[in-house]
Amino acid sequence: MDVLKMLQMGIGHEVKGSPSAFMNWLKPTILKAEKGKITLKYTIRDEMTNAMGNLHGGVTSGIVDDILGATVFSLGENHFYATINLSIDYLSAVKNGETVIAHSKIIKHGKQLIHAECEIWNADETRLVARGQSNLLRTEFSKPENKI
Repeated sequence: MDVLKMLQMGIGHEVKGSPSAFMNWLKPTILKAEKGKITLKYTIRDEMTNAMGNLHGGVTSGIVDDILGATVFSLGENHFYATINLSIDYLSAVKNGETVIAHSKIIKHGKQLIHAECEIWNADETRLVARGQSNLLRTEFSKPENKI
């Protein structure tokens, strides 16, 4: 079964069994999945926060990188794409226990490079928490086993 169908079957459920151990640790819930577009919900846990009790910048970056990877997988390509750059704008804080919604989409799909973007919003989507973008390079490696 392809990744997109598996993501769509998981709508409303927490991701488990992803080939990305980091995604399994993040424990997102799938809200929407289309070819080249994904929306996930995350509950911020204590181990995801910094000393001030806010979502850690490294975890924010990880959320962006991980959802963008899943979004590339939703295209159904037979190759693995590696992140070659990642740019994050941190726009507001999120506290332990709060929920965030991440929307990702493919902006440009070339022969070798894919450009993708992500926005992370607070639970009611009234405050932009972070925005990120990345370029991913096609490799000669096959994509990993799908288990989502």
